[in-house]
Amino acid sequence: MKDHKFSYEWKLSDGYPAPGIEYHGSKVFSCFACGGGSTMGYKLAGYDVLGYNEIDKRMAECYDVNHDPKLKYVEPIQDFKQRKDLPPELYDLDILDGSPPCSSFSMVGNREKDWGKDKKFREGQSNQVLDTLFFDFIDLAAELQPKIVVAENVKGLMQGSAKEYLYKIHDAFVNAGYKPCFNLLNASTMGVPQKRERVFFIAIRNDLADSLEYEDMFNEIPYIDLKINEPEIVFNEIKTTGIDRPLCKGLLKYFKLRDKAETCMGETKERIDGKRGYFSQMYQSDNKPCYSITSNSADGSCIEPGRYLNNEEIILAQTFPNDYNFISIDYKYLCGMSVPPIMMAQVAHRIYEQWICNLPQDTPC
Repeated sequence: MKDHKFSYEWKLSDGYPAPGIEYHGSKVFSCFACGGGSTMGYKLAGYDVLGYNEIDKRMAECYDVNHDPKLKYVEPIQDFKQRKDLPPELYDLDILDGSPPCSSFSMVGNREKDWGKDKKFREGQSNQVLDTLFFDFIDLAAELQPKIVVAENVKGLMQGSAKEYLYKIHDAFVNAGYKPCFNLLNASTMGVPQKRERVFFIAIRNDLADSLEYEDMFNEIPYIDLKINEPEIVFNEIKTTGIDRPLCKGLLKYFKLRDKAETCMGETKERIDGKRGYFSQMYQSDNKPCYSITSNSADGSCIEPGRYLNNEEIILAQTFPNDYNFISIDYKYLCGMSVPPIMMAQVAHRIYEQWICNLPQDTPC
């Protein structure tokens, strides 16, 4: 792992931060926290995560078991942003973090058909209009006024008619008093054994932007260099012997009849039956990183000898710690809903080095 800043194989019991990273204690609060994927990333990068907001009670329980947070608010962000009893430390954050649910913008979802509709996830929380949650999050940023806001979302937000939301998000950050930039990142270049493309919005408060100085005259503030080109970690490096998720007989037929040039089961089915379907069932090669882990346990990457990735491989591909306690939540669902901790650690480390260290502060870097 000498070519990687953060190891994808790690344990909560190892403690924070990651080896070779100094603890600096910059303060973070996480929204849409899920099981704490981004929280673990920040902690690995030397941050202090004060707590979280999460609507899903089961996810919140999982977060509590694994992270023992100081502050916890299990409620819709629409209610949380209206609170008038928040502690002073939330008005003095270095980073407000959030990954608003993104299925409305996913290229494998219903996209435009779901925009503006009430939806809910399977764990039973109240209905929400998913494509407005990003703006609720920015409303919270406008109230708390953290130094920096970080938000992660799917690549589909940059494609097709969803770009209109991208522009609206940019304008909402500006109206909240921030200068935003956005970056399309691929986790497979960041020490994560998974080809997971995500958009990261990183915004700095207007009054702090002028504190950032760059020698590169071609980059406007706010600018942050997130070009991380670590060696790929291919599936064969994380492959185990588990077979706890075999393909059903119907899918196994197409798997056995696949052609070497075909990348997914949908191509095989279309060739054989002349019908479309199963395009989310990817054929995983041993010498390439995993395809993106999704929250839908019915979908996934198909590997020899006719099975899906098992739980151990999912944990490794998502860079979750080996001793993470999933309580009773499905491994694939929780991992698919989460930011890979190592991906967030890489982003958080760059933010600290390039932005936080150049801002006026009491503790020198």
